[in-house]
Order: sequence, then structure tokens, then C-alpha cells
Amino acid sequence: MNWFYRGFIRPVLFAQEAERIHDRTLRLLASVSRNNFLLNLTAEFCGAPSLPVEVFGLRFPNPVGLAAGMDKWAQAVPAWRALGFGFSELGGVTWHAQPGNAAPRLFRALADEAVVNSMGFNNPGAAAFAEALAGWKQAGRWPYHPVGVNLGKSKVTPLERAAEDYANAFRVLRPYVDFCVVNVSSPNTPNLRQLQDKVALDEILAALQQTNTGAAATPILVKVAPDLPFQALDEILELAGPRHLAGFVATNTTTARPETADPRLRHIYAQPGGLSGRPLRRRSTEVIRHLHRQSRGAWPIIGVGGIFDAADAWEKITAGASLVQIYTSLIYRGPGVVKEIVTGLQERLRQNGFQRLEQAVGIANQGNRT
Repeated sequence: MNWFYRGFIRPVLFAQEAERIHDRTLRLLASVSRNNFLLNLTAEFCGAPSLPVEVFGLRFPNPVGLAAGMDKWAQAVPAWRALGFGFSELGGVTWHAQPGNAAPRLFRALADEAVVNSMGFNNPGAAAFAEALAGWKQAGRWPYHPVGVNLGKSKVTPLERAAEDYANAFRVLRPYVDFCVVNVSSPNTPNLRQLQDKVALDEILAALQQTNTGAAATPILVKVAPDLPFQALDEILELAGPRHLAGFVATNTTTARPETADPRLRHIYAQPGGLSGRPLRRRSTEVIRHLHRQSRGAWPIIGVGGIFDAADAWEKITAGASLVQIYTSLIYRGPGVVKEIVTGLQERLRQNGFQRLEQAVGIANQGNRT
């Protein structure tokens, strides 16, 4: 299927403005999500084989998830499982509804298989998002894989009230999701990355955990930026135990840009916002490796950044990721990419004599087989 997408469908899609085709694709997937025949047909062609993983108390059909940023209105919740994903992270969602930054705000760097976005947490707000999630559940169309939500800060909320803003959104969304990711690392909300400071982040996590009590506590993860120095990552790690974090997502998009002599790429890279895709692969893996080594594997990591095939996913897993996520490769490789990655991971497990994916997590840090 992917060869057909890359040879025939992608050229037509890429001839159109990036955000416009993104919105059209989400509307199409929303229609698929409401039609059992189309859902089953999609699963027949794109469904990934089983490769179960248990992480932070949840069972994942396979370790490849949808990264945040794709479905910010909960438009296509059932479709992501049909496309083979082992889990989905929806959003980012903020307490207040907001339109995001001015367009154009989404750009493709074709030669590097990368995307630059300055979307700015465009979403309907936590209450409307929760209503959409409730609708999927009431309709009996909830996917049989873990569903998480990415929480961001509202642009209108000052930094000194960020903890309250995150806590309000968490309180509304928590009943409908399996895990929550605290996003303090998007480069597209002014000053948001200041919340990665240990004191500021501690205040946010404390506010969330005041609500997150009881036997049914929701796993809370923190998403970190690839641009943080290792010392700052170590300070965030120090909060994991006291604030009962379930793990980390590494990494968000980067404000760095690769060097290039291509004038078309230089034009794209001059745009403001975060860069995702192939150029992010190496740095995101470095961050994963550092977090895993420093914590001695105590907290699970969801690896994201430049994963296009099974080799990229295997690199993240052996560096310390228990799960992985994709976004940009779905745009460039098409709807069969999850199936390709999971199938390739199965083969790598066989080649290394492993029975379960958990056996491969972090082995590159131990000098074992890779």
C-alpha cells in the first residue's frame, strides 16, 4: 500500500497547501470513524500485527502510537486504531479554546522529509474536547487501545497561573482518557518552555496530583524539548519520584535547523516554529538515551522524533524507549507505515532472540546486542 501512496497519492496531496490537506484528511478520517464498513476496511488494509507491551499499568496492542498534534479536535478517535496504531495521543488541548497562530503555519521540507509548524495549540478547549470524547464513548466507537491527551497552557493565561490552567483542563479530561501528557515544551506558545524550569514544572505537577488521587489515578507524563541541555533534563528527572510521574515523552519538536545549501529548504527553515521529521531523529535518541541512563530505566519513555521505519523505532527502543510515536512519517510514508514498523520490529526481536519487546528496551546502553 505504501508504494501506491508514495507514487500516486502523495504527489496529489503535496500539490496542495499543507494545513488545508491536513484538515481535509482529518475530515475524511472523521467520516471513516462513523462508518463500521469503512473502519473495518481500513483495518483490513492498514492494521498492524500484534506486538503487545505493558507500560505504566496499561496494555498496548503494539508499541507504535500516534503523536500529539494530529487530532486536536478528537475528530477521528476510532480511526487511529484502524490505521494500526497501538495507542493515540490526542491534542494538544488547552483549558481555553483558541485559534492558534496566524496562517500559514505548516510547511513541508520535502527533501529532508521534515515539517515545520507554528500551529500554537489551536483547539476547541478542554470542555468541548471532553464532550467530543464522551460522544465517541456513548456511540460505542471507542478504540480498544489506550488513548491519551496532551495538555498545553492557554495563550491568554499568564505563566504565574499556568498550574491552575493545566489543572482545570486535566480535571475535565481525566475521566475520558487513559493517560495525560503535560506539554511544557512546545515552541509555539510564547514563553511556554520556561515552564520546563524545575520550580515552575513542580508547581504544575503538584496541582495535577491534587486532583489525581485514588486507586484509579491517571498516569501523568511530561513531554520534554530536544533543545534542553542534559543538566536541565536531570532537574526534571528529579521531580519524577516526588510527583509520581508515570514517565516521559522525548521529544517535542526542535527550534534548531539543519544546515543546507538548498534555497527551497532554507526558505522553509526560516519559518518560525518547531521542526519535526528526519532531522530530529538523532537528537531525540540522544535525549532518550540520557533519560534512560540517568534514571537507570526507572521511568518509561515514549520516544518520538524522526521515526520513519523499523530501524528508527528500534534505535529509540534500544536507547531506552518503551513505546514510540510517529507523526511526520505518516505524512510522508502514508497509512501503511505503522504496519511496516511493527512488522519490522517483530523481525528484529526474532533476530535478537527476544520473546518480548520489553527485553530490548535500553539494551544499547548496556553494551548488549542491538
